[in-house]
Amino acid sequence: MSVLAPPGALPRTTRTAPARRHRPRASVRHLGPNWYAVVMGTAIVANAGGALPVRVPRAEPVFVAVWALSALALLVLLAARAAHWLRHRDQARAHLLDPTIAPFYGCPPMALLAVGAGALAVGGDVLGPSAAVTAGAVLWSAGSLTGLVAAVGVPYLMIARHRIAPGDASPVWLLPVVAPMVAAATGPALAAHLPPGQGRSALLLGCCAMFGMSLLATLLILPAVFARLVHRGPLPLVLSPALFLVLGPLGQSTTAGAQLADAVHGTPFGSYAAYASVAYGAPVLGFALLWLALAGALVVRAVRRGMPFAMTWWGFTFPVGTCVTGAAGLARHTGVHAVGWLAVGLYGLLLAAWAMVAVRTGLGLARGTLLAPGGAPGAATTPPERGDTTVEAEPGAGSAAPQPDPAAATIPPGPAAGAPRPEPVGAAHTRG
Repeated sequence: MSVLAPPGALPRTTRTAPARRHRPRASVRHLGPNWYAVVMGTAIVANAGGALPVRVPRAEPVFVAVWALSALALLVLLAARAAHWLRHRDQARAHLLDPTIAPFYGCPPMALLAVGAGALAVGGDVLGPSAAVTAGAVLWSAGSLTGLVAAVGVPYLMIARHRIAPGDASPVWLLPVVAPMVAAATGPALAAHLPPGQGRSALLLGCCAMFGMSLLATLLILPAVFARLVHRGPLPLVLSPALFLVLGPLGQSTTAGAQLADAVHGTPFGSYAAYASVAYGAPVLGFALLWLALAGALVVRAVRRGMPFAMTWWGFTFPVGTCVTGAAGLARHTGVHAVGWLAVGLYGLLLAAWAMVAVRTGLGLARGTLLAPGGAPGAATTPPERGDTTVEAEPGAGSAAPQPDPAAATIPPGPAAGAPRPEPVGAAHTRG
């Protein structure tokens, strides 16, 4: 028999102390390659602002400051990722073997290229003209080389090492193959600082080759992504912002066409290149606007169902910025004011998205949740289990649902003991 007593009558030793709230411990172990999207999204704000067909009074110092912020973020991130590889090599290798994280290795080269383009466009006021050209050349060379490695290496891993089901196509597959297109779009600005001759011609021809390889690879991936959306429904809530990644190759290829046409202006190919850039850029930019509307509608749907914040939200920034530079280049070659105002409107959308995502990321870093196990990084880099694509939580449940531990979710589990081994992809199609 027990005797009930008021709380004050209980011994002090039997009172239950209130649970303490421990701040999640941040660690570079959980720093994935997707964090380079912060650098990309920040640098494109400065680069796209400098490319606008209209000049905003007193905006140049702001562009310089934003570019300097992106350069500082790049240096910090390079040091942190170096520590990640030195101290947590097992986790780094696991990222490469994870088909949901490996495509994000296309982000580091694009971050290098974006900051290098900003050095040429606005960095002269900070570094000086000569140092800005040197920095731009070094970053463009490093970004182009690593971009080519990612464009070949990640698809190789997807074919030879990863286990991918037919319905696993995702817009993040575009990240490694878009890196050469970014190099093609930023290379002509560097070629302008070279004297006419073999070096300049080789650089421009190499940009054309990277334009072609990225464009054809994109044309292979886009049908798979659209087929996945049509047959299996919208992406999981936390991955919905990745739909904006499709804008990247569209806007960047339009930008590359305009930049290449500017680079050969005054040569026998100049007029043909200008016509070709408009003939290509106008329909591609039109498709980009169609996809922007579709992706925006699907994101609004996801928000209404409780889409939580994750690093995937940085997909709202860089791809939209490429559409700004593409529209600005098209306006420059056509002289149509409506296209120029379209670039201004898209830039306003870019600024709003960047401000929102930057504030949310800063709060997440201050609270220690973005680099903690089981926090937002797992949601940002690792989608739900395969097959869980159309079942979504009720509105409001997304932000409260626990996220998987990225350290434990990087390697797909093998088959259970005694269970039949999975058939190779396509085996079902060979049956009668």
